Amino acid sequence: MLYIDPGTGSMLFSLLIGLAAAFVFAVRALYVKLKFILTGGRAKKDAGDRIPFVIYSDHKRYWNVFKPVCDEAEKRGVDVTYYTQSPDDPALSAPYEHVKAEFIGEGNRGFAKLNFLKADTVLSTTPGLGVLQWKRSRDVSRYVHIPHLAGDLTTYRMFALDHYDSVLLTGDYQGKDVRALEKLRGQDEKELVTVGCTFLDSMRARLAASPRPQNEKTCVLVAPSWGKSGILSVYGRKLLDPLAASGLDVVIRPHPQSLTAEKDLLDSLEAAYKDCPNVSWNYDNDNFDILNKADVMITDFSGVIFDYALVFGKPVIYAKPAVFNKDPYDAWWLDHELWTFSVLPKLGVELDEKDFPRIGELAVQTAQSHSLKDGIDEARKEAWAHVGESAARVMDYIQAKAS
Repeated sequence: MLYIDPGTGSMLFSLLIGLAAAFVFAVRALYVKLKFILTGGRAKKDAGDRIPFVIYSDHKRYWNVFKPVCDEAEKRGVDVTYYTQSPDDPALSAPYEHVKAEFIGEGNRGFAKLNFLKADTVLSTTPGLGVLQWKRSRDVSRYVHIPHLAGDLTTYRMFALDHYDSVLLTGDYQGKDVRALEKLRGQDEKELVTVGCTFLDSMRARLAASPRPQNEKTCVLVAPSWGKSGILSVYGRKLLDPLAASGLDVVIRPHPQSLTAEKDLLDSLEAAYKDCPNVSWNYDNDNFDILNKADVMITDFSGVIFDYALVFGKPVIYAKPAVFNKDPYDAWWLDHELWTFSVLPKLGVELDEKDFPRIGELAVQTAQSHSLKDGIDEARKEAWAHVGESAARVMDYIQAKAS
């Protein structure tokens, strides 16, 4: 009788936080007003507990986005407060002098701290600010979004960026859809700054210093997005059965969100292939090693396409769902085709369901093909600006706003 479903629980928490925030800010405003009167109008705004620069990460998997920024801040001697909701985030053990990492708690405990934060600038890659539990604090001057993908920002869930003040783009093309959504929703324009891509820059540097694995047989990486339009949901065993039967080295790396949103699906698929010696599952927090190892990737519209093709220069096989359900995404508001889908032919070959019986043969042919190099180079120029300069440009922007 006392059960509350997760959706209702989230709404109740948001309501309580909103009421608490209103009360706290009202009391704080009254305190400041009384202090001003009692000091004869000489009181100044108390900024003693105000943090100049906060990085917020909702999961340790985004350390690859933030580490280059933290490294650059350390080099410049800029103090950073790094809030994470992962108790084992690598940031917590990083040997910095100027970057102070703190575990703020998982779930609502962490959001409660964020919702009353006093800071000048908050940098985050978490979509949905002001939509669910994470609310804008009245005592934060500027919220800045840094993407964790080089693909379309409209593949975030709906209203993902509406309440940010600024968005740092990996390539100019991303800004067109941000502006289109602002116009449709009657919103003020955010500040858009193209800085490049921090985690792609890091991968590029690591690749230059890493040996290329020598595989005994072709390694096929299946790396889907999550949700009803992802290939594991759409095709499942129709795709995986012939892959397993091909005898190739098949590695399945689900999207991290699938671990919670599609756990039953993953459990059933793992059980189905537990006795297949050539099929393995990869859940590493850092995807560099498996991307470096794989000879070819099978995917859908996942942002990992760009990690793989743009950094490693290797082709993909993309299984485009017959109908891409735009309903949960910001892309629902836009009539044009996603850039991600329009650029896919430059990065690889499309997989049709009729090709599933010969998927092993297709994987080997695609892995050995060199005909896609020009297309990959073209996509790289569109999606990944200022190669090797992103962390410096992020810190340039943060420091310019502080001055």
